[in-house]
Amino acid sequence: MKPSTCLPALVLAAAFAAATPAMAMQTQTPMSAVPAAPRLDAAMRALWHGHVVHTRDYALAVHAHDSARARAAANAVVANARQIADAVAGFYGKPAGARMLELLAAHWGGVKALTDARVANDSAAERKAMAELQSNVGEIAKFLSGANPNLPENAVQGLMAAHVAHHATQIQQIMAGDMKHEQSTWEAMQAHMDMISDALAGAIARQFPDKAA
Repeated sequence: MKPSTCLPALVLAAAFAAATPAMAMQTQTPMSAVPAAPRLDAAMRALWHGHVVHTRDYALAVHAHDSARARAAANAVVANARQIADAVAGFYGKPAGARMLELLAAHWGGVKALTDARVANDSAAERKAMAELQSNVGEIAKFLSGANPNLPENAVQGLMAAHVAHHATQIQQIMAGDMKHEQSTWEAMQAHMDMISDALAGAIARQFPDKAA
């Protein structure tokens, strides 16, 4: 995959602005680990954090049998995925952005299917959703490592597999009404999204030192 030669500053600025509301809940970067490209890192954190905010909202709405709220949350997940894909396109070009959107759509499709299966107590649908999510993990890892040599495929796969496990645990807890333990999962999930976004931002900053800020 050939990186785009266009400057992604405007794309990142738009993504950062769109994701700013989600930043209020994110974990701050320690002073000992100040990112090489702080604006890029902040934008990535906000965007990826938005993903888990909206997927959690969807699960909570489904558990509450609130179809209007569930639809709004699902739409927010899709809008967030488009923002992430646009940020990717800013560095790697429109075809890469389209592929990122396709992969994120498949990830969301799996999360949504798992959520719907859990509330319906459909074990066969649960197994199918988890299999699709696990397959998608490999596809995302292959895509990102192919785009950026600073992202080893096995490392990305490990990060994304842990993310899927968080989704599965959180959904199970929400559907069981176990919000005490869900709160612990939610905190771990947010911290893990920072790990994913920091890894991506750091790799992009190393690959494009003149573009990342």
